[in-house]
Amino acid sequence: MAQKEKKEKKADVRKVKPVVKRFSINITSVVITITISILVLIGWTIFLNIQSKGSESTLPQIVSDISKNDYTKVIVRDDAVIIEKNKTQSINGKDTAVPYRQYALLPPNTVFSTVLYESGINYKDVKNISYEPAVAISISDIIWIVLLAIGLFLMYNLVKGMQTSGGRLMDFGTSKARVLFGRKTGTTFDDVAGIGEVKEELVEIVDFLKNPKKYAEIGARVPRGVLLAGAPGTGKTLLAKAVAGEAGVPFFHTSGSEFEEMLVGAGASRVRDLFLKAKKANPSIIFIDEIDAVAKKRGTVLHSGAGEQTLNQILVEMDGLEERENVIVLAATNRPDVLDPAILRPGRFDRTVTVRMPNLNDRKAILEVHAKNKKFENDVDLELIAKKTTGYSGADLENLLNEAAIMAVKENRKKVSRKDLLESYLKVKLGRKRKNEKDDETLKRVAYHEAGHAVVSKLTPASTPVEMVSILSRGNSGGVTVYTPEKERSLITKEELLASIVGSVGAKVAEEIFLGGMSTAAAADIEMATDTAKEMVRVYGMSDKLGFVKYGDMEETSNLGYSYGGGRDYSDKTAELIDNEIKDIIDDAQAKARKILNANKKIVEELVELLLEKEEVTKDEFNKLFE
Repeated sequence: MAQKEKKEKKADVRKVKPVVKRFSINITSVVITITISILVLIGWTIFLNIQSKGSESTLPQIVSDISKNDYTKVIVRDDAVIIEKNKTQSINGKDTAVPYRQYALLPPNTVFSTVLYESGINYKDVKNISYEPAVAISISDIIWIVLLAIGLFLMYNLVKGMQTSGGRLMDFGTSKARVLFGRKTGTTFDDVAGIGEVKEELVEIVDFLKNPKKYAEIGARVPRGVLLAGAPGTGKTLLAKAVAGEAGVPFFHTSGSEFEEMLVGAGASRVRDLFLKAKKANPSIIFIDEIDAVAKKRGTVLHSGAGEQTLNQILVEMDGLEERENVIVLAATNRPDVLDPAILRPGRFDRTVTVRMPNLNDRKAILEVHAKNKKFENDVDLELIAKKTTGYSGADLENLLNEAAIMAVKENRKKVSRKDLLESYLKVKLGRKRKNEKDDETLKRVAYHEAGHAVVSKLTPASTPVEMVSILSRGNSGGVTVYTPEKERSLITKEELLASIVGSVGAKVAEEIFLGGMSTAAAADIEMATDTAKEMVRVYGMSDKLGFVKYGDMEETSNLGYSYGGGRDYSDKTAELIDNEIKDIIDDAQAKARKILNANKKIVEELVELLLEKEEVTKDEFNKLFE
């Protein structure tokens, strides 16, 4: 075991060396720049020293001019004495006094005041005499020297960058992938919960990277690439890190957008550089996050010319003439439908693994993983939260627990309570709770609006049960009715869709019955009802008048599978029928909602009264009204 650990350590050190070398090059450039700047500073001061002295003279001549007062100024330095004089020159036809300088070098260890004394001149009688250091540098000189040093530093790095990147300008063609060696990702399959089927697919990849000979002996070829497809927050990036952590191999992490650059061809160059580094470090993993940024279908407006070059290079590297042993490409995307068909064929991305949204058991497992580092009160029930969070991704659940912990800290409590989790659930789902700043009339309208949703949904068969009714503002809504399904549903029936439309229009109908008119609060309800009815008619074939036919947008496609856009695939007459059918569905839903509310006015009034008193009505309090 000890020898094995030493070997892994040596391998890691060997692979880290290029990174260390690159860092030392930067140190060297700084040292060279500072040295050059110091030499420039010395040369500049010598130049200034010579220039500031003027024309050379003799020491006796200087002393003679001082004794005759034939000067305007005397400057004494450690190594020389300088006098300034005026001489007359004709400038533009006028005689003008122009200052000039003369200097004489002082012998070593000579004091100029002594020279004057020996010549019969009192040092104190000399007018306008001053002392200056031998080196005279102004602030402007220093600024120019600093700017020169910066220029030299940039020039040095420019030249070095062109040399190290094979003549390309300043590493624009070098891959920007982050590299994690060995088990440095810090993530294993134990940190990933709720997606057991996906983990099983990836265990084979880990086994191949650990034991490649086992597969080679039987003639098996492990997938060259695995595409992880799923909604945002479902754990695609986490899975890729877990694969690298389990396999203990170098992990090159980049994203599709990092291949793009302002220079044409830079993306393709970065792809070449990335695969070259991965081959040298094999066995290794390349992970390309958001690959749809560079792998969209070619020949469409979705893809630019430069982007096609990058995609072509990825296709070549993944299935070129050169063998790519022990290098596996993982990629993640939220939009597998926009990817080019060429990249999905066997030999490139052999497998497409769908990472779905977690179900009830998955959500419970995910919550337990993220709850390991948090402290909870005894009344906390994670299963209850798992039941309420239908449609939540793994990232949403992690955020929910984190928000609950933040709430506990704000109230100076050491543990997360059940109340924190329930409030965090509502915050993540609907937005932060805001204090009511509405006037009495607005509050009353909001109460009737939400009561209409709740009562109609409660009394409509196949409707989702009401979890809570509130007139407190959350996010962009003035009030909210929360629904929680009793069980997980992978399919939705026609009855359930119609029930959701009846519940959506119930608020608008309640305002009309009890307040004599509707308000702008129904805007979101109209959108929801219209979209649901539209999908029923056009997508799911749930219209008796239009039949079991899909009416959508058409895409003209070539034999190679490249999309060239398109338009509506049905006539204007059919479009009119679709519009009328959608309107009929919504009108019928309003009629049902009106019938329910007229028959249960007393319950609506009681619920409104309870909302105005408590602002929030729980599931149990709501159900009691119907008993």
